[in-house]
Amino acid sequence: MSVGRIIETPDCVAEGAAWLGAREPRFALALRRTGPLPLRRRPDGFAQLLSAIVSQQVSVASANAIWGRMQEARLTGPRKIGWASDDDLRAAGLSRQKIRYARALAEARIDYARLRAAPTDQVIATLTEVPGIGIWTAEIYAMFSLGRADVFAPGDLALQESARVLFDLPERPREKALRQMAEDWAPWRSVAARLLWAYYRVAKDREGIR
Repeated sequence: MSVGRIIETPDCVAEGAAWLGAREPRFALALRRTGPLPLRRRPDGFAQLLSAIVSQQVSVASANAIWGRMQEARLTGPRKIGWASDDDLRAAGLSRQKIRYARALAEARIDYARLRAAPTDQVIATLTEVPGIGIWTAEIYAMFSLGRADVFAPGDLALQESARVLFDLPERPREKALRQMAEDWAPWRSVAARLLWAYYRVAKDREGIR
């Protein structure tokens, strides 16, 4: 099974944005307010997922501070996590639960190189087997670390709120409803997500995700 289109450059994002704007007038309106959308490509691998675990249920500022301490202590690789004591990880700012999640990720021995060529459904299934990695985290990884062009994250509250405002909905769409809405935005659902996050920042003057 093909992995589909990979977003590698700003031109890829611009192509997807133009397609979405031509298909949906409200996207065209949003694009006029947001301007060009960001590429937002990230590296793939263990550290990206560990960083996602660190970011759970804390503010962006707190997540950045904890991640900075982990980088200083060189606690960003699976072997280092395996060797570190709980006290070492607590000193960096990890809670008991996040220590358990970090160790589970280190022990999972995921073949990150193989994920690059795996279908998105398989990527998400592999990642969500690890305690502490939910569907949202797996979808964000597929979107930004693997560059998949047709992934969405309908459980994201900022996407839900942005869709409510842009499409003038009576209430914030729940995950299932937004996932269904997003089917019309294939094969550029990852660009639709970028656009909705950008529009959220314009409309709400807030940051969508770290």
